[in-house]
Amino acid sequence: MSTGLTPDLHDPAVLARLFAPAAGQKAIGLAVSGGPDSLALMLLAQRWAATLDHPPALHVYSLDHGLRPEAAAEVAMVLEAARGLGLAARGLAWTGAKPETGLAEAARQARYRLIGAAMQADGATMLLTAHHRADQAETVLMRLAHGSGIEGLKAMTPFSTVEGIAIFRPLLDVEPASLAALVEQAGLVAAQDPSNHDPAYERVRWRKLLPVLAAEGLDSAALARFATRMAEADLALAQMAEAAFEELVTLDGFGAAGLPVAALRALSPAIGRRVLGRVLNIVGGRQKPRALGQVERLYDQIAENGLPRAATLLGAVIRLKGETLTVSREPGRALPPEAPLPPGSALIWDERFRIANMSDAGDLIVGATDFMPRHRLENVLGFKVTTPAEAIRTAPLVRDAEGGVLALGGWSFDTRVRVELLID
Repeated sequence: MSTGLTPDLHDPAVLARLFAPAAGQKAIGLAVSGGPDSLALMLLAQRWAATLDHPPALHVYSLDHGLRPEAAAEVAMVLEAARGLGLAARGLAWTGAKPETGLAEAARQARYRLIGAAMQADGATMLLTAHHRADQAETVLMRLAHGSGIEGLKAMTPFSTVEGIAIFRPLLDVEPASLAALVEQAGLVAAQDPSNHDPAYERVRWRKLLPVLAAEGLDSAALARFATRMAEADLALAQMAEAAFEELVTLDGFGAAGLPVAALRALSPAIGRRVLGRVLNIVGGRQKPRALGQVERLYDQIAENGLPRAATLLGAVIRLKGETLTVSREPGRALPPEAPLPPGSALIWDERFRIANMSDAGDLIVGATDFMPRHRLENVLGFKVTTPAEAIRTAPLVRDAEGGVLALGGWSFDTRVRVELLID
């Protein structure tokens, strides 16, 4: 928890505490842009690793996005500094055409794609970034301004997964001034990205307001404490929502969900929205919405007025059938195309099912069921099927070369195939 005091970065015990979660890794990556924060991360990680009997291998990654002419020289500076510390280092480059719109998001995706590929080549399983207390404060302020709920107001967490990469942020409770001083003491000259001072960016505008807010007591330490408390509240709500989900939600073998609408309405809105959001995430193929607003509006409609007609949201079709809310996968172009299932392999189908070929059979194909008359389906399954038609059409079907059905939805009819519905 934030105390308001920045840790003593020269104390080996402090370094041991800050970097402890990375100690068990065989190899870790360091994202180093050349700015003061990331250079400090590199220095601190090297000093921490030097205190360990069996330290993880450290790999420095510095990326030239191809957006500023100075970036190539900055990458070269990082590589020289890293190698001076005895660290392995790679310079990466985002080449090719750049989009005219959505450039920041495209650059973010390119950064993690390129770093992720380099980490895989180096056997690194965790990426450390240099986000610090002021970054956390700015994130809290931006999310407050955007109307985020508790989940958003916890801001950045020490651990997360971004574009499939495990991220660890060891410096979230460290003031940036301490990091800059460390770099200066080491005799390094940090790069200065002009975009960090450009008021065209929202984060920069909030950064300029921080001193004014600090004068009224709302400094970066106070905002970091607020984020910590929101994270604690978020965890408590998540635990209650998990219990409600386990009690109320049923998932059938087609990946469709049902829950009693009266019980959903009886939950507090904070819990009900989370339960509904989790159902949509599972059933809709994990569309990973960036905003809570759509789920909130759907929940409010269900809680206040019912649902007079079917609604679609985040890859799911939502209906009120009697006293039960049913949620099934929305058919359409988002479903994966047919794919082979090679011997001994497994695939994640539509982010909803894990399907494995447990044999040496090389002729298995996975695709959407698309259309199967209910009477034939009931003959295959051996029971009456009441799930929505969309759920049937969007369930996976595993066939062999002769067209034989080996698995359908979550049911397997052949020992060569194993199917699991993913609910986490």
